[in-house]
Amino acid sequence: MPKEMRCELITWSQVERLCQQLAIRIRDSGFQPDRVVAIGRGGYVPARLLCDYLDIMALTSIKIEHYLAGIDKQPKAIIRYPLHADIQNQRVLLVDDVNDSGDTLAIAIRHLQTFAPAEIRTAVMHHKISTHFAVDYYAARIIKWRWLIYPWAVVEDVSGFLRRLSPPPDTAQDAQQQLADHFGIRLPIARLQKILDLMEPAS
Repeated sequence: MPKEMRCELITWSQVERLCQQLAIRIRDSGFQPDRVVAIGRGGYVPARLLCDYLDIMALTSIKIEHYLAGIDKQPKAIIRYPLHADIQNQRVLLVDDVNDSGDTLAIAIRHLQTFAPAEIRTAVMHHKISTHFAVDYYAARIIKWRWLIYPWAVVEDVSGFLRRLSPPPDTAQDAQQQLADHFGIRLPIARLQKILDLMEPAS
């Protein structure tokens, strides 16, 4: 992991707004999915919100692992839990939170194509221009690369950053300052203390 990494905390209200924008773009394109497939774990919440906004009941998922835990990236994305649904001749909307390198979406597309769907389109909240994969729909484009911390992964990601600080912070205040200095992560002391408490080993 780089000693310095630019990060951005995404709020729940931002997630809701981005998914609303995404739903409008999908609807306005005329695409009407028969089924939504979420890429776990990051795509679970966006996929569920899109189902709500687009009035789609058929939701399923696959799990692809590219990051072992938090920000620890493995060399190759792998399918951990494959699709267990019949999508033959269906119009499928494949959903993830972010299109970063494009590896996850590419392997997901190849996997879904083996089930002979009528069509697959992809949708993400954030599309990074550094990716090699062109998605069909996105709500926001990220021009200057940064690590996005979604609200369902704050504890996991921030814990990962804290464990890599050397020397480790002595206090919540020290942790707050180091996170801000090295990663641009600014958390209130009360919220950071809860994360630190969760990191404590069970007695």
